[in-house]
Amino acid sequence: MRAAALTISTSKAAGHGTDESGPQLVELVQSLGGELAGAEVIPDDRERIAERLRHWADVEQCELVLTSGGTGLSPTDVTPEATRDVLEREAPGIAEAMRAASRPHTEHWMLSRAVAGTRGRTLIVNLPGNPKAIRETADALRPSLAHAVALLSGAHGQHG
Repeated sequence: MRAAALTISTSKAAGHGTDESGPQLVELVQSLGGELAGAEVIPDDRERIAERLRHWADVEQCELVLTSGGTGLSPTDVTPEATRDVLEREAPGIAEAMRAASRPHTEHWMLSRAVAGTRGRTLIVNLPGNPKAIRETADALRPSLAHAVALLSGAHGQHG
């Protein structure tokens, strides 16, 4: 499985501070046995995010694109809108699973607006921007992500 990791942070894209979320996305890709096609840090800009999602899905033909950041309620948090701009089908259970996994760890779990879905044969998932939250939600997602990608590729295995 080819995958891309996008950190969405205006401050990190401008060189302020170290991106700690991107390495967590890369670790998730590796734990799934995936091949990292690329990782980048981009600003909180709806058009730019949508363009990069299209690039990784359509041009690079990644089976999985993970994003980190921009899923909260701040006026600059536009990752879900940009993701919906490119999705063909939503997969709401993935976002619901992330919120449920966050609940024991933060009282603000319900403020996440993360979405997930498909574009062609690519699964796109918005994860939190906090590295610790990525680890917590990754544990909930890991069992189903590889299966979802396999289904998108046309594999017809057991559903279990």
